[in-house]
Amino acid sequence: MKFEIFDVVRLLKDFDDEGVLTGEVATIVEVYTLPREGYELEFVGEGGITKALFAVGPDDIELCI
Repeated sequence: MKFEIFDVVRLLKDFDDEGVLTGEVATIVEVYTLPREGYELEFVGEGGITKALFAVGPDDIELCI
């Protein structure tokens, strides 16, 4: 599935090094197509402060409905 910028997504696996776990919700802030499909995610914590910002592959996320 192709995702778009500003889609709200849920993680399907843990990213311990980034401090986020399966099920956490993020917003896509950038879409990459080369060299392969990827998505930059922004996770926001208490007070609206960015908790984590990193890229994942399409198999690592699902669209929140």
